[in-house]
Amino acid sequence: MVEVEWQRMKAQEVRSFAARNAVAILPVASIEQHGPHLPTMTDTRLGHEVAIRAARLASDTRAVIVAPVVWSGLSEHHMPFGGTFTIRPDTFRALIRDLVEALVRQGFRDILISNSHGGNIIALQQICDELAPQVDATLVMTTYPMEAAEEIGRLLEEQEGVQHACEAETAMMMACEGRLVDQSDLAGQNSDTASAARFLKAGKASYRWRPFTHVTGNGVSGKPGTATVEKGEALLKASAQALADLISDPETWEAAQDLRGNETGGVPFRDQP
Repeated sequence: MVEVEWQRMKAQEVRSFAARNAVAILPVASIEQHGPHLPTMTDTRLGHEVAIRAARLASDTRAVIVAPVVWSGLSEHHMPFGGTFTIRPDTFRALIRDLVEALVRQGFRDILISNSHGGNIIALQQICDELAPQVDATLVMTTYPMEAAEEIGRLLEEQEGVQHACEAETAMMMACEGRLVDQSDLAGQNSDTASAARFLKAGKASYRWRPFTHVTGNGVSGKPGTATVEKGEALLKASAQALADLISDPETWEAAQDLRGNETGGVPFRDQP
């Protein structure tokens, strides 16, 4: 089995990946409450699992290396339930910036920030917007439940997509960390699947911050009662394949185009810095 994990390699082996123009995956996750039945490492564990599987799948077409998971994310909305670490947005931005710059300094030019926690999405998009014009690399940010949403939706029985400590996350954790899942009353943890859609919305299309206690009394959003090991394995496989397809697609890493001509309105463009 091909080795893809950064922390398991010697320094010279990591350098060889950079020399081969490997894609570097930087997984970003969280440590936070996941209801009464799942461990607090759920997002971190699943993000790691999907990234490793995706890297091995994509390695048939291109070298891929997976950095250690950034487990500290933006989880303020889960703090009332306990069991949660969160950091300030400015700390998060500085941390991701430093890690991306470290990858670039070592020669990695195609970097996939692979996110597995919903609370990180907006900040990671902003970080890419800020960093992309400043570093000599192509930055792509993905959140695997969104990249694999169509495939995941076909596998779920009670939900349209991944929520929190739900049918999907419970099933995947049963497949990769079954001993850490309390399966004694999964159906008893079921909650309103529509709650996730209402969580941070106001009006027709407006945003309003709320703690997770606004939509759930037990820290669960979704239906863990229908989770199975077999479903979890299928979900992990689909999620990894979606990321592998993203990595393997040459268009993902194409350089930005400049469609300007020499001038408009008779005024020439100046070279951009």
